[in-house]
Amino acid sequence: MSKSNIEELERIASQVRRDIVRMVHGASSGHPGGSLGCADFLVALYFNAMNRKDGFDMDGKNEDLFFLSNGHISPVWYSVLARAGYFDVNELATFRKIDSRLQGHPATEEGLPGIRVASGSLGQGLSVACGAAQAKKLNKEDNLVFALMGDGELEEGQVWEAAMYAAHHKIDNLIATVDLNGQQIDGPTEEVMSLGDLRAKWEAFGWHVIESKGNDMDSLVASLEEARSLTGQGKPIMNLMHTEMGYGVDFMVGTHKWHGVAPNDEQLASALSQLEETLGDY
Repeated sequence: MSKSNIEELERIASQVRRDIVRMVHGASSGHPGGSLGCADFLVALYFNAMNRKDGFDMDGKNEDLFFLSNGHISPVWYSVLARAGYFDVNELATFRKIDSRLQGHPATEEGLPGIRVASGSLGQGLSVACGAAQAKKLNKEDNLVFALMGDGELEEGQVWEAAMYAAHHKIDNLIATVDLNGQQIDGPTEEVMSLGDLRAKWEAFGWHVIESKGNDMDSLVASLEEARSLTGQGKPIMNLMHTEMGYGVDFMVGTHKWHGVAPNDEQLASALSQLEETLGDY
């Protein structure tokens, strides 16, 4: 990808980060840390890696699909969906408000375009992605299914059941990513429950494994291209993505304390001073 295209993705990611801190501040609740850390990934996914069609339908036939398992980072997903044209950007101002379609965790009952499954009950997203990927195989589609999980989420046993299932059934049109920021709600993952050698674990479960720098757009774009090149070879693909929680806002970086805390007025002003407005605030 050209330097100018990478720079454009970075510009979009900067605006997404502004959206995130403004949304969480406006609601006085939400999860800014993981959202900020995953902004680059979701921008690279929706604005470059995924083959998407115009409009939205629940079937998702003949296009790539994405499932967010760690649904608490809904601010980043809502921002990216809006900036990608799924719904009006101004709706971001309704985040977590009464009767809003933008609930704290993504849900389907209000019909928000881009959302195909409720998520945030951790551990379930990979199973959903497996089913969607198998459906595409049964429908003889060439499209892929992407999924994102948090690293703390790997403490859920259902993740590993799905990992075994995907390898056993050779679901090789599935690309899953784990956000390795080393933090979860109660502290560093290493202190809460060490994850050990994740590359060795996923390889032992029968997956192709790649690694990427989740806050480096060049690395992300290249890793997603590499992941796509590995599809169709009989194994699901795991992208171990190294990020920093709170990336882009200096006082939020690298600490679990911003997992689920909203910035106050002064903190919002400080955060926005560090993030370039590139597409226009809602």
